Amino acid sequence: MDLTLATRDVDGTTIVAVGGEIDVYTAPKLRDKITELVADGVYHLVIDMENVEFLDSTGLGVLVGGLKKVRAHDGSLHLVCTQDRLLKIFRITGLAKVFVIHDSAEAALAHS
Repeated sequence: MDLTLATRDVDGTTIVAVGGEIDVYTAPKLRDKITELVADGVYHLVIDMENVEFLDSTGLGVLVGGLKKVRAHDGSLHLVCTQDRLLKIFRITGLAKVFVIHDSAEAALAHS
């Protein structure tokens, strides 16, 4: 399964809609997109994971790295995720306390 990325800007916050699997093979594509956005001066990101079917530790590492990148510029990185199997990964790893996780892009935008 491949990884799809679609970005859109909403009032100064960029939403990155991610689809497919975030694993050791596809995670660099997401990392490169986040790095590119931060290099372009985008420091407020919402990663919409509603269409993500699989997430492994490499993908988690990319999300943590992205959070560090935007925080270095006083930015924010919020996640949109409602899938129990993905939320369970965030809870088990303790990352549910690190990331702000919303149930919709609209909710994430309201808090970003």
